[in-house]
Amino acid sequence: MSATGLPFDDIRNLLPLMPEAAEAAVADVRAREAQLTKPEGALGKLEGLVEWLAAWQGKAKPTILRPLVAVFAANHGVVEQGVSAYPATVTRAMLENFAAGGAAINQICATFDIGLKVFELALDYPTNDITVEPAMDEAACAATFAFGMEAIAGGTDLLCLGEMGIGNTTIAAAIYHALYGRKASDWVGRGTGANDAVLARKIDAVERAVALNEGHLSDPLEIMRRLGGREIAALAGAIMAARMERIPVVLDGYVVTAAAALLHALDPATLDHCIAGHLSAEGAHAEVLRRIGKAPVLDLGMRLGEGTGAALTAGLLKAALACHRDMATFEQAHVPVKST
Repeated sequence: MSATGLPFDDIRNLLPLMPEAAEAAVADVRAREAQLTKPEGALGKLEGLVEWLAAWQGKAKPTILRPLVAVFAANHGVVEQGVSAYPATVTRAMLENFAAGGAAINQICATFDIGLKVFELALDYPTNDITVEPAMDEAACAATFAFGMEAIAGGTDLLCLGEMGIGNTTIAAAIYHALYGRKASDWVGRGTGANDAVLARKIDAVERAVALNEGHLSDPLEIMRRLGGREIAALAGAIMAARMERIPVVLDGYVVTAAAALLHALDPATLDHCIAGHLSAEGAHAEVLRRIGKAPVLDLGMRLGEGTGAALTAGLLKAALACHRDMATFEQAHVPVKST
């Protein structure tokens, strides 16, 4: 199916319907901040994060009552090219670890009282090897995007996005190379501990995949279906659905940002309701964040995935919101206001 017909046009048709930031809610937050028992601006970036929550929830009193980490898991045919230090079977093993509560994301979510949902995307049927043929046809890609949109059903007031999938840093690097050019090696990192030989195969795979699709990469949705994975399409769908429902989104690291970068290329405004949870140590994540205009909240040298960086940022957001909500005002605390 061509890019000029359905179903990709259904995705494009959402763009004019995206809600805008609620500036009146931001003004109300700033008015309360001015009354809290602290010097003006003393909480620094925490104050801006509360304003961001208010803007995209559309509420003068934003909440984080039902935060959710949504992890999308998929497998990739490109793993057959030897681009990972681990086999594709590890993806399912890690999902079992999530279910048993044994992964890092389980511990972070438990610490900050954050919900966790893991979505398995046909692990037994990897997408096509992108060095040989497009990862998906248009119908399958759009259907997976739609699945991502539905995945947040059930209600949340803060969405943190994560992923799991052996080979998906190769997929992300291919997307970045297609979007931004430069050399393939500029975008490829070591992923799950690739040695020099694996890294060389990874770079070669990205080069071949992008070259194979030359002439078809001016459309971000075509990049998504030709070079992406099911988790990329589902993540993009979740980001879009959150925008339509006024749910602020915290992006995780290198792979999640690939889905965001595709939407940004489609229309930069699609990411206005998103923040970058952290700076990944993987690949050229800092350069990608610069290109999509997102400054990371945290920089901890992490590159685990799973939504771990986003979840840690959710904990910080909870603290920022608690300060805004529960600190006393000057009047309540009988503290004299600074004279002008």
